[in-house]
This record gives sequence, C-alpha cells and structure tokens, in this order.
Amino acid sequence: MTAPTTPGPVPPSIELDLGGRTALVTGAAGGIGRACALRLAAAGAKVRAVDRDAEGLEALAGQGAGLAGSLEPLVLDLTDLEAAEQAATGTDLLVNNAGLQLVRPIEEFPPEVFHTVLTVMLEAPFRLIRGSLPHMYGQGWGRIVNISSVHGLRASAYKSAYVAAKHGLEGLSKTAALEGAPHGVTSNCVSPGYVRTPLVERQIADQAAAHGIPEERVLTEVLLKDSALKRLIEPDEVAEAVAYLCAPQASFITGTSLALDGGWTAH
Repeated sequence: MTAPTTPGPVPPSIELDLGGRTALVTGAAGGIGRACALRLAAAGAKVRAVDRDAEGLEALAGQGAGLAGSLEPLVLDLTDLEAAEQAATGTDLLVNNAGLQLVRPIEEFPPEVFHTVLTVMLEAPFRLIRGSLPHMYGQGWGRIVNISSVHGLRASAYKSAYVAAKHGLEGLSKTAALEGAPHGVTSNCVSPGYVRTPLVERQIADQAAAHGIPEERVLTEVLLKDSALKRLIEPDEVAEAVAYLCAPQASFITGTSLALDGGWTAH
C-alpha cells in the first residue's frame, strides 16, 4: 500500500549536552527506540541499548561510530523482570519504549498474550524505574521518559492489552513524577499517534482482517481516521521530543504527557 507523502527525517535541533550521563533505552533495535538511542548518543550520552533482537542491536552499534557518546548493546528479554531492574542500575536517563501489539476482539484475545503485553509494557517499566531511582535520587537529577501513545489517552477497539498497558504507563509516569520531584527527577510521557515503525506496519494486515477491508484502506480509514494530519509521524520526530524533555529548558515539565498525535485528541 502507498502511504501519504511524508517529509524526510527531522535533523537534530534541540541543544543538548549529555556528556557524562548514562542513558538506557528499551526496544532500541528498531523504530522509536533506535531513533532515541542514536539521538541521545549524538548528545554525548553513554547509551545502554536494550532489546531482545541481537542482530538489530548489532546493526545499531555499527551506527554509533563518530557520535559524541556511545552505544552499548544489551540483549535482554524484558519479561525477565529481575534482569530488567538490574540493568537500570546507575542510569541517569531512562527511556521506556519497548512494546508489542496484537489486534483482536476481547473475546478472542489470548490471555497469555495479554499477560505478556502488560509485563513488557507496564511491569517492566515499573521495574526499570525502580532500578534507576536510587542513583537518580542520590545525585539529585534524573530524567524518565516513557514512550506512551495516543492510546494512553484514547482507546481503540481490538487493542485491549495495548490500550490497558499504555493507560497504566501514563499513571505510573505521573506517580514517578510526584515522588521524584523533591529529588530533581522528572517523569513524563511522549504520546505519539501512529509512527512509521515495523510495529505499525504489522498492524495493517491485522486491522484489515479485523475490520473486513482491504489493506490499502487501513491507513486512511482506520489508522489515520481521527488524525487531523493525514500522515505517519517519523521516529526521528519522536526522538526529538524525548531530547527536549531531557534539555535544561524542560526542567519544569513533569507529570505530563506530550501528545504528538496530529490533532487526534483535539476531537
């Protein structure tokens, strides 16, 4: 199918110096996570790039040459919650991004998949935040950025697990903001609409089956139906929003959700 015309990748524009900082980005082998890992490394951070996709992480590491910071691949399945919490030790900046999706009616949704989605997308972020906070509190500075979704603000049919996880992540982020404020730690969500990632591309066939329409109609009639801007957002655009929330100019922003939804929630 042919997507609406889109602009090219947005070049880095936020002035950001993360030299000496350690960042952890989950789901870093592709899509939004990859863009965030590269953006933070370009700003000088030592980035722990976490994913279960070893080949994807190897490809990412190959792109780190010449960046001000570094990319350190860490192959990890986030359903191993103890390992996830340990991986966050010593983190100055945490980006909870990893996610998965299945599109099914509730009565047909496999309970084991619902459990896995909630584990990876809500319980693992809790454990990662829990593992990172002692270091952040100890130094009086930290940044938690949770990659939520417009589905953390609005619901859609056939996405019970994903919507539940993202709504929970929004609440977890706000709680971390309230607790972290006295310690110099901010916590926010970035909540994009549909991003040009493999996760979204895989949804097209599922949505076509769920709605009984051809795949070429899914983008405009389903995915972008409620968006005023009829295009997918690029991963680099999301990464730039993450960079902004790490910048000194954003130090008073906490406990909120930055919607990059093309006007979806303006309805």
